[in-house]
Amino acid sequence: MDKHARQLRSSGHRDHLLSGTNLTKAFIPLALGMVVIALWQALTQYYRVSPIVLPSPAAIAHAMATHWPLLLTASWTTLSITLAAFVLAVIGGVSLAVIFSLSRTLEHALYPYAIALQVTPVIAIAPIITIWIGYDRIDLVLLVLAWIVAFFPILANTTLGLRSADHNLIDLMHLYGASRWQILTRLQLPTALPFLVSAMKVSGGLALIGTVVAEFAAGTGTATGLAWTITLATRNLEMAEAFAALALLSLLGIVLFFALSALEWLLLHRWHESALRKTQ
Repeated sequence: MDKHARQLRSSGHRDHLLSGTNLTKAFIPLALGMVVIALWQALTQYYRVSPIVLPSPAAIAHAMATHWPLLLTASWTTLSITLAAFVLAVIGGVSLAVIFSLSRTLEHALYPYAIALQVTPVIAIAPIITIWIGYDRIDLVLLVLAWIVAFFPILANTTLGLRSADHNLIDLMHLYGASRWQILTRLQLPTALPFLVSAMKVSGGLALIGTVVAEFAAGTGTATGLAWTITLATRNLEMAEAFAALALLSLLGIVLFFALSALEWLLLHRWHESALRKTQ
């Protein structure tokens, strides 16, 4: 009984230490950010930096408060296109990777075209896609271009994950009469899951980058995302508003990354080595 109590106290002490470590990890970047902002504010005031060159944090905060309805609408437009492109990239990438795992002939036939799609700069094909789809459907243009950017990491990593299944276990399942579908769902897909969620963290950021770059390249004024807001603000030399939109864009990327990191932990923390909490 005493041994059990000591184990409980030791476990509680360890959890307390881990909680304190997590708080420290969260506090350090926040403290550094506050120091940088304070230094930025002080230097822009001391050297009287022109707001056209570099607005102060106070001016950026004022611009964000003044233009908040516009910035909120633009943020939602950018986020909705990013999420739609990301979801389509996951569905398309996983589906094609599964097809590749079932047919090497199709993989050899289609994979080079997927690579060609990945290495083609979005800014180069944006005018073509815009003409094909139409200037009156610019949101669809942005969705297609963002999907192109986000698609390949999902396909490549999921394909690698499906190939990484233990061949001895595959042979054993064949020996017991398992079908190809059973091998895929019970062995290959669980093996590929860590590869997939890792690729999703990359693809989510790429979807956001693709949306922004596509809007810079194909925006015509009918798009109302953050990139177009930055374009209009810089044209009018309203740099504080441009920086406010840029800050929101960065915040979207950070939130998206941590959301996907939380999903990774949720899916893997009970069984995969990469997500298991260190107890020693």
